[in-house]
Amino acid sequence: MGCLGNIIWFIFGGFLSAVAWFLVGCVWCITIVGIPVGMQCFKIAGLTLWPFGKQVIPSDRTGSLLLNILWLIFGGVELALHHLLWGLIFTITIVGIPFGQQHFKLAKLALLPFGAQII
Repeated sequence: MGCLGNIIWFIFGGFLSAVAWFLVGCVWCITIVGIPVGMQCFKIAGLTLWPFGKQVIPSDRTGSLLLNILWLIFGGVELALHHLLWGLIFTITIVGIPFGQQHFKLAKLALLPFGAQII
């Protein structure tokens, strides 16, 4: 399912979601302080292009708490709602359930991206 799922994902909205993450990353990279946030957005944009076969593992690091709070205030909620909405739309049909699960995974990552590892 990995290769075929990624191809179908890319065609039916994965590219647009990755572009959204990329644009948010570019906005964050405008300032020097926002560059770490922008770099994380670029990593997640890569995950958004090809999500099947990859896992997101949360970390217990406390150093990322401040970045996660700033992220929630300045952009995380909008991207999480984007993925949540698409996840709900895709899970209406049985065929779309795996794609909805990927959107839910990305919505969770959109809320707290710092301290998470993509494997």
